[in-house]
Amino acid sequence: MTTLKLKGRRIVGGYAEGTAVVSHSPLSFYGGVDPKTGCVVERGHELEGKCVSELILVFPTGKGSTVGSYTLYQMKKLGTAPKAIINRETEIIIATGCALAEIPLIDRLERDPLEEIEIGDHVKVDAGKGEVEVEKKAKVEATP
Repeated sequence: MTTLKLKGRRIVGGYAEGTAVVSHSPLSFYGGVDPKTGCVVERGHELEGKCVSELILVFPTGKGSTVGSYTLYQMKKLGTAPKAIINRETEIIIATGCALAEIPLIDRLERDPLEEIEIGDHVKVDAGKGEVEVEKKAKVEATP
């Protein structure tokens, strides 16, 4: 198993580990994610129909209304929030929501997280130290 260690910028400290879910598109929590289920409901989004609950959520940046901050907080209270968030570049809506909900948040990794982390990888986020460790999922070889 290949392990990759990356440094980044701490936004909200804390530690979490789990399975990665990755989006190459920005995500809005207000109207884009159902806080009761933790599932992405934004039409046409690459994660539409997938749940982010209890996963390490990797996406480029947030978008949408400032109410998204409170949606993240509500998700935490309902037990449907991601364990941690990794962004390429965090904006204020995601930063505020993670701070309110105490969700570890890190960005500006030394290598692009959207290129280095894949769905299914096991990820450890130590946001307080600005560190991410990625255990790459095993590749399944096709048999001839």
